[in-house]
Amino acid sequence: MKRLDQIRILLSLLGGTLGAPAFAGHTHLQPASGPAAYRFDADISNNSLAISPNERWAAASNSNQPRVRIIDLKNGGLRQELDGFVTPRSLLFTPDGKRLLISDSTLGIVAVVDTASWRQVSQIAVGAGAFGTAIDPQGQRIFVNNEAADTVTVIDLAMMRTTAVLTGFAQPRQGIKFSPDGRHVFVTNFKGDRITIIDSDTLEPDGEITGFDGIRAVSISANGKALYAANSNSNSIAVVDLGKRQITDNVPVGRDPYGAALSPDGNLVYSGDKADNTLTVVDTSTRKVVGKVVGFDEPRQAISFTRDGRQAYVLNKDLSIAIVDVGALQIANTIGVLR
Repeated sequence: MKRLDQIRILLSLLGGTLGAPAFAGHTHLQPASGPAAYRFDADISNNSLAISPNERWAAASNSNQPRVRIIDLKNGGLRQELDGFVTPRSLLFTPDGKRLLISDSTLGIVAVVDTASWRQVSQIAVGAGAFGTAIDPQGQRIFVNNEAADTVTVIDLAMMRTTAVLTGFAQPRQGIKFSPDGRHVFVTNFKGDRITIIDSDTLEPDGEITGFDGIRAVSISANGKALYAANSNSNSIAVVDLGKRQITDNVPVGRDPYGAALSPDGNLVYSGDKADNTLTVVDTSTRKVVGKVVGFDEPRQAISFTRDGRQAYVLNKDLSIAIVDVGALQIANTIGVLR
């Protein structure tokens, strides 16, 4: 494996704080320069869904739409639209819920939004191609995949600036996760179908896992022993033994799976089957399919569970959110529908 170099860069060239104008239903971020129709990586499509820690708000995006929607999970209505994006890629709430982090691959930034006002308070430059993001368990650093530069950028959230750029990846896209103890970062390489494991303290490589087939989303069990990955080319969920760092099973699911969302108790994995408009439910103990949920519109990686595990939120193509009753294996409601 090509060794990752840690490059310390001049902080003054990156980041900076930009105020945001007042809003009434919309927050307008700094617009992209150049023709409005220009999209840096228009051939790559993805969606993202983030649920606030207090489970009051959902943030939803589709890279083909230049905005992020904020949906009130209490009443199911649209609270806000954050405009001014081009290809929003990944959404994350900080652990304290005070900020929403939004990467945009065309603008080449991570936008920082204050969740009390839904106003942008900062932009952190990371370069065109900014994609998947992961925040450490302490909420101190965010790691940002860059599929165009084949890098991962490390950002200090207290300082709101880049502290390192890691190289040696191959099209790292949406899939990036911290281990539950925060000691390792698992970065998916779409090109080459492998996962690179990074030591989060030294920022050096600590191994890799190979053998995937069109790798998409990944999830890691709470005990840090298993990883689940969606194989979109072979229509399966790969089961990885993290002690051995190798794939031990592939469970057949629906067509073109993007999602691999693990329930809070670790008993179920939900695969978002984009081509079938379904979720396939896999029992992690038996590694068998135990059910399917129908009625979605191109479900992908954007699947989140409530803390109690009784419901799952699944993002549709139109940015509406289907609420799944986990026990009944059916859609109980759909919210965020614009009328």
